[in-house]
Parts: sequence; structure tokens; C-alpha cells
Amino acid sequence: MPRKTLKQRRNPSDDSDNRIRGIVNKINGLENPDDVMEELIGVLSESGKIPTVGRFYTFFYSAKTSGIEYDEYPLVAVTEVYSWGFRGQSFHWRQPRTYDYNQIVGQLYEIYSDEISDVVELNFTKIRSK
Repeated sequence: MPRKTLKQRRNPSDDSDNRIRGIVNKINGLENPDDVMEELIGVLSESGKIPTVGRFYTFFYSAKTSGIEYDEYPLVAVTEVYSWGFRGQSFHWRQPRTYDYNQIVGQLYEIYSDEISDVVELNFTKIRSK
């Protein structure tokens, strides 16, 4: 089998190892966020509850603070990790957000850096009010 060209190694959307590409090709843009998130976690692996700074994650979230809006299915680039939770740049809010470990339902699902350009094409933002 021939080695991948430099272009193929730098363009992960064309890489068969990219777990997200098949979903992007399958989704027509009319699906609801619940269906898209179900497809997404179907190809991702659980990676525990403690994230690593500099990595990307999605997860199920249920905020505890009343009177706020939150994203039930965040997509985050983690920037800081604390004993109680973490902070990260939200792709859906387009600003930093803070997440409490106690409000994460289940586990985090890591998205590899070479898949992020594909996952941002998926519409799975689900804004809720507490």
C-alpha cells in the first residue's frame, strides 16, 4: 500500500481514519441536534471526565444555575482544568464557557484535532434554559 502524500496527511477530511467525515457526508442539515449528537457519539469513544488542556471534547451537559441559557451538547476546546471543572472555548457560543464536572452527564468524548474542521460543520447545538 502506498504511503499517504503530504497533502493527504494535512487534510484529515479526506483521511479514512477521520471518524467524523462519514457523518458529515450522511447529514443533510435538516436533522435535529439530538439525532446529530447520537450519530456523533456513535463514532467517538468515551474518554473519562477529566479533560486535557488543548484537546477538543463534546459531552452531555445539564447546568445547575437557574436563569441561564446553556448548551446541552457543548463542543469545547479546553483551556484550563480545575479540581471542580474546566474552562474552554465553546464552538457553539463562540466564547469561553465554564463547565462543572458534577453537571456533565456521563463521560467526555474526545474529538481529535484533525477532525475538528469536520465536526464544526455538524449542527448539534442545543441551547436550553434552566
